[in-house]
Amino acid sequence: MAAFLHYDVFTSTPFEGNQLAVFPDARGMSPELMQTLTREMNFSESTFVLPADTPGTDIRMRIFTPGGELPMAGHPTIGTTFALADSGVIRPGAPRIVFGLGVGPTPVELSWRGEHLDFAWMDQKTPDVRTPASAEADILRAIGVDGAARAAALPIEEISCGVPFTYVPLATRADVDRADPDVAALRALRSAFPDGHNAVFLFSVEPAGSDVTVYSRMFAPGLGVPEDAATGGASGPLGCYLVAHEVVPESGWRDMVSLQGVKMLRPSRIHMRITATAPTSITRVQVGGTAVRVGEGTLRSA
Repeated sequence: MAAFLHYDVFTSTPFEGNQLAVFPDARGMSPELMQTLTREMNFSESTFVLPADTPGTDIRMRIFTPGGELPMAGHPTIGTTFALADSGVIRPGAPRIVFGLGVGPTPVELSWRGEHLDFAWMDQKTPDVRTPASAEADILRAIGVDGAARAAALPIEEISCGVPFTYVPLATRADVDRADPDVAALRALRSAFPDGHNAVFLFSVEPAGSDVTVYSRMFAPGLGVPEDAATGGASGPLGCYLVAHEVVPESGWRDMVSLQGVKMLRPSRIHMRITATAPTSITRVQVGGTAVRVGEGTLRSA
């Protein structure tokens, strides 16, 4: 039997945000079983908590999508942090926890409201920016938009802060909503990273009279995620993109918000905080948010 906790992440409202299954005691589980349980849950990701196995870390965590294991991801890290805080594994008032992920030690800063975790900020690697391996026309065709929807002043780039994503700027929020992905065409896209995958993140910086910086969607059918409601692993690179291309003034580098999942009826707010000495000299990347527990259960294999 395998006990799990069900969290909605990058939201404080149940049944919004991105769903996550946390298996808080994965000792004795094989990677094959973790993958099977993840497919059974059928959320974009599930996490498996293990004792720390690397000096300087507090917890070892493995992250799976229905299609395979990831070296890091944002909504699983934030959601699992809240699960560990709610269950008392993280003591109230602790300033941070360090996860051992596939990319290495990953610190998460914690803010508390009394004995309850209020907000979590995860660190990500500084950005690696590359020219996409696939042609722009193929990328646009794969997400189902035409060239007229492109935000012409901004480039299409592939960026990784641990996991690579191809970033496609569109002119308006309506253009983002109108995107109609072709799964076969998305699977055919190539990554500029040797171990990369064909995930595409599209966004618009059209103002909307709120604190939202960008309006976004993400498609990754190659990972078993046709569309993701909130992609923290893509939001760190997104923040870097916005800073590097001076879309956001320096005064706003530490206070950016991506609104994702609206088209899926699961609105998610992903916070981004970038530390830099200049737009292209980024020294720290953080992604933050909240999570809410909405259920728990046990999976039986027989």
